[in-house]
Amino acid sequence: MNSIDNTLDEVLNGDKLFLLAGPCAVENEEITMHTAEYLKKVTDKLDIPFVFKSSYRKANRTNASSFTGIGDEKALKLLGKVRSTFDVPIVTDIHESKEAEIAAEFVDVLQIPAFLFRQTELLQSAAKTGKVINIKKGQFAGAEAMKFAAQKVVEMSNNKVLLTERGNMFGYGDMIVDYRNIVWMKEMGYPVVMDCTHSLQQPNNGTGVTGGLPQLIEPLAKAAVSVGVDGLFIETHPDPSSALSDGANMLPLNNIEDLLEKLLRLRSAL
Repeated sequence: MNSIDNTLDEVLNGDKLFLLAGPCAVENEEITMHTAEYLKKVTDKLDIPFVFKSSYRKANRTNASSFTGIGDEKALKLLGKVRSTFDVPIVTDIHESKEAEIAAEFVDVLQIPAFLFRQTELLQSAAKTGKVINIKKGQFAGAEAMKFAAQKVVEMSNNKVLLTERGNMFGYGDMIVDYRNIVWMKEMGYPVVMDCTHSLQQPNNGTGVTGGLPQLIEPLAKAAVSVGVDGLFIETHPDPSSALSDGANMLPLNNIEDLLEKLLRLRSAL
């Protein structure tokens, strides 16, 4: 079994806390490669199974003028370079059924965005690739709905499913995490991930640019570990203030090692 397959096996079946992390979107080669290299070194040091995350295209922007990507082929090839250079699996979002097969040539985990978790054809197309499928729970849904989303993947003879909690809408511009969802989704028999950054978004704030509360990433992650989450999803960037997508809720890259060390100590104590 090679290193990538071993990591995926640990994510799906192991007892270690795992990490899905990287910049929100593929911006350029320098930021992508630097972030991946840094995260690889930190996770190797801490013995954390690591999957590099970055979206090759951002299709769900509030403002039509917002950054959506550097071009699909260019971004996917760059993700493929990360995969081969650092020997790590890759996760990226897909938004339409036709994207599943295209993205699957370059990545190991296909992520279903929260707004699209009920899209049957999208889930089935992703499942047919044989890749690991990470389904984000919709902001408008409870844990019980995820059982049916997962079934759509499993019914395509693919049982490699992750379920991700990413908060629920509270009013028009805030997110609240109900930690009962983690407990209930774990009872479904799939590894459960806590999205520690998108759960802190401040969407629809009237500016056309999503805000966030990154100062709450650490307490949110600690709470998730305390209730038994299997993995963490954290978007991170060398300089979030200059990020082209979702910078307002990303963790500065140089803060991630300290956070992960704290979370491992907490998990060990529990």
